Amino acid sequence: MDGVPSVLEVRKVSKQFPGVRALQEVSLRLEAGDVLVLLGQNGAGKSTLMNILAGVFSPDGGGVFLNGSAIALTSPSDANAHGIATIFQELSLTPNLTVAENIFLGREPRTRFGFVDYERMNQDAKTLLARMESSIAPQTLVGSLRVGQQQVVEIARALSVNARFLIMDEPTAAMSQLETRALLHLIVDLKHAGVGIIYITHRFEELADVGDHMAILRDGKLVGEASMGALSHEAIVRLMVGHEPASTYGDRGRRVPGPEVFRVERASLAHPSRQGELVIRDVNIHAARGEIVGIFGLMGAGRTELLETVFGMHSGRANGRLFIDGKAVRCDSPTQAIAAGLALAPEDRKRDGLVLELGSRANASLVSLRKAQCCGLLSRKREAALVEPLLQRFSLRATSLDEPVRTLSGGNQQKVILAKWLVNMAKVLLLDEPTRGIDIDSKNEIYKLIGQLADNGLAVIMVSSELPEILALSDRIVVMCEGRKTAELLRADATAEVLMRAALPRSAATDLTC
Repeated sequence: MDGVPSVLEVRKVSKQFPGVRALQEVSLRLEAGDVLVLLGQNGAGKSTLMNILAGVFSPDGGGVFLNGSAIALTSPSDANAHGIATIFQELSLTPNLTVAENIFLGREPRTRFGFVDYERMNQDAKTLLARMESSIAPQTLVGSLRVGQQQVVEIARALSVNARFLIMDEPTAAMSQLETRALLHLIVDLKHAGVGIIYITHRFEELADVGDHMAILRDGKLVGEASMGALSHEAIVRLMVGHEPASTYGDRGRRVPGPEVFRVERASLAHPSRQGELVIRDVNIHAARGEIVGIFGLMGAGRTELLETVFGMHSGRANGRLFIDGKAVRCDSPTQAIAAGLALAPEDRKRDGLVLELGSRANASLVSLRKAQCCGLLSRKREAALVEPLLQRFSLRATSLDEPVRTLSGGNQQKVILAKWLVNMAKVLLLDEPTRGIDIDSKNEIYKLIGQLADNGLAVIMVSSELPEILALSDRIVVMCEGRKTAELLRADATAEVLMRAALPRSAATDLTC
């Protein structure tokens, strides 16, 4: 297209924060119609570089160029004006507005009388969502959507500005298999339309599907560039971490579970707004001490809702019977669930699992404050004695235990959540997407921790959208589809094809065999 910039470059860009050199003379080039996959551990500098291109940060050195001309990006609106749009992993949607209102926030279409043209806005939003093969209604409140659905809305908002360069930060981290497939199809369409894309991901299985080239950052420096397919998996990991890669999942061997500690029978959950419709229908699941039970399914299968129901978060709409150590218990609230020995590490750890402005020590003691009291007051000494040994055991990386947890990487935030529940002596750990948005080295650490917790007798029930993760970590695997349990297999009997077939609705599963 005439007059449209065709090359986006960063040249020797550097950025420093107090005590941290985030970027050191990084140079990258992106041509229109190409996809550059940006790889690196958390803390490698990817987010800083992305924020510079988005106009959130200004570089301390170097600059950004379009078609060879330097441009100043002092705000996100500057970036949009130059045809650069960014989809952040940390969602920036307004929960009490509709999907359409979020997509066009600040750019609402107007009638000739100056009022917001809601009919046009909803129709335009529907068209954008259709490009994502999404059936989300434009009038739906964003706050009622799951994380993966909100990510779809974020992408639709970026598409609405007709960007020529699109930066995607972990866009599929919370997406289902079907949503991910739709996004990959969309990326192909965008490439054909001449859109250049910087794609940040930790999912190695996506590289060949989306990328033309790759760039690898480590400790703020560019340590490798290559065409897609030129580097082996091991070579990429070696560049990312700076040493020989360890086995991603480790060698757990065969684990013999202990006595049953958890059982839920005929768990059901009514839909919050559609009378007579069930989100979960008659699901039975059990787990033994020392056992990891994986729950696999596509978005909308009811996996998260099942964990929330067990944890007492939907008592007014839930039915079923729960047994802990063979005894029937009532969990009509999270408080009762915690007292029964249940623990939940939620999918959205920042929104639901942590108090972001508190430090690691304070977050880890939140559910055990009575143990940390002396004469009715919080004892810092007792609190430290309770939580610090666990945080040290988990190799928490933080400059201080009083540093706000919002500044920690995703892997370290997850360690704080796990420590919180172990301090409380939980019997059953419910994990919802435990490695979402976590880099490969941190994933290894979380996998080892999960294995160690099971080896120490904890029952672990883990929801994950990543098939390799489910297959590698689980002793037994439950598959859900449209609110029902459709399969249950021992790890030795499970394959990716079998699990996907059970996870797909019957018509889609039939198509899979064709």
